[in-house]
Amino acid sequence: MGERLRVVRHVLAENPLNLVALLLLALLLGAVVAGPALAPYDPLATNTPLALRPPSAAHWFGTDQLGRDILSRVVVATRLDLAIAASAVLLSLSAGAVAGAAMGYFGGLLDRAVGRVVDVLMAFPLFALAMGVVAALGNSISSVVYATAVINLPFYIRLARAEVSVRRNLGYIEAAQVGGSSHARILRVFLLPNIMAPLVVQGSLNLGWAVLNAAGLSFIGLGIRAPTPEWGIMVAEGAQFIVSGHWWLIAFPGLALVLAVFCFNLLGDGLRDILDPRSRT
Repeated sequence: MGERLRVVRHVLAENPLNLVALLLLALLLGAVVAGPALAPYDPLATNTPLALRPPSAAHWFGTDQLGRDILSRVVVATRLDLAIAASAVLLSLSAGAVAGAAMGYFGGLLDRAVGRVVDVLMAFPLFALAMGVVAALGNSISSVVYATAVINLPFYIRLARAEVSVRRNLGYIEAAQVGGSSHARILRVFLLPNIMAPLVVQGSLNLGWAVLNAAGLSFIGLGIRAPTPEWGIMVAEGAQFIVSGHWWLIAFPGLALVLAVFCFNLLGDGLRDILDPRSRT
C-alpha cells in the first residue's frame, strides 16, 4: 500500500493534469452523492413569470423556458448521467472481460465465433447501433444502459482476448495446469485478475463516451424523457432558444458534459500511469 501511495504521489507531481482530473472527479462525485441537497431549488418546479431569465445572483445559471432553475437541474442531473454511464461500463467490462478471456484462453471455434460477432458489432456506426437498441427496448433508463453497454462491449472483448492470448502460455499458467487447476479456476484466479489493469484504464475512458452516448440519445428523444433533469434533454430543450440569444440554456449543461468527458479522459491517462509501470519509464 505504501508503494502504491508513493506511485500516486509521483504521478500527480509529474503531471499536474492528473491532479485536475482528481479534483474534477471529486466535484462530480460530490454532485452525485449530495446533488439534491446542493440544489438551491426544486429542479422540477416551474415558475412561468421567471422564464428565460439570464444568470443572476438568485439563479446563477439562469432559468429555462418554464422558469426552472438551471443550476439545480444541472447538479441533480449529474447523478443520473453518471449512474447510467457507470452501470453501462461496469456491465460491458464484466461481460467483455469474461468473454474475451475465454476466447483468448480456449481459442478455436469459440474464438472464431465470438470474434465474428464482435466484427459485426464494430461494423455498425456505434451511435446508430445504440439508437436501434433503445428503439427496440423502449425509452427507459435500463434501455439506455443496455444500449451503451452493447456498443462498448467489443472494446473489452478485444482487449481481454489480446491480454489473455499473451499470458496463456506463460510459466505460471502451465504450472497451474500441471497442478490440476480447472480451466474455470485458471481463468478466475490467474488470468482475469492479471488483466484487470488495462481493462480498468479502458473503462475510465469509456465512461466519458458513455456519458456522451446517454446525452446524445436523450438529445434526439430516444433516451430519458422530460421533465427528468438530464444533460442531453436540457441541451435539446435549450437548442430552440439559442437563436433568440438565450445562450445559458445550453451553455451550462453543455459545459457539464465537457467537464465530465474531460475528467474521465484525464483520469484514464492517470490510471494508466499508476497501473502500468512501463508508462512511467
